[in-house]
Amino acid sequence: MQIKLKYEFIGEIIGFLYNLSLKGKQSRHRTRLVNALQDKHKLIAAEELEIIKEFAGVDKEGKPNQTEKGGFDIKDVEGFKKQQDELFEEMFILEGGDNHGMLKTVKSIVFDYDEEVSGREAVVYDHLCEAFENAKEEEEKESAE
Repeated sequence: MQIKLKYEFIGEIIGFLYNLSLKGKQSRHRTRLVNALQDKHKLIAAEELEIIKEFAGVDKEGKPNQTEKGGFDIKDVEGFKKQQDELFEEMFILEGGDNHGMLKTVKSIVFDYDEEVSGREAVVYDHLCEAFENAKEEEEKESAE
């Protein structure tokens, strides 16, 4: 099994999974996935910081330049947004192998989730469901070959 998650959703998926009330194996497997996602989230944040530095410049301490209001002093907002959007469109691919059992457990947790979601949480949940649905389709294709 292999799941593909957009970088854009990684942080929110972490929050969604983290807030589920689970026990035993489900809790352990959720935690393993959350840990893998947190590692990736740190890398994404570092890459985004590099883009910010590229478009805002850096001060003598190597930190991005800021405006008087405390925001980043982005000179080319359109260019920055393009680079940031490209980063967030990239996919985090988590392969089965040692993760196969964990992914199957989390897949069942996600598909059995029966709480109401709305707004951004609904978008995040939908993306997570699609990732597991696509993983299922890939498994079926491999089985047929």
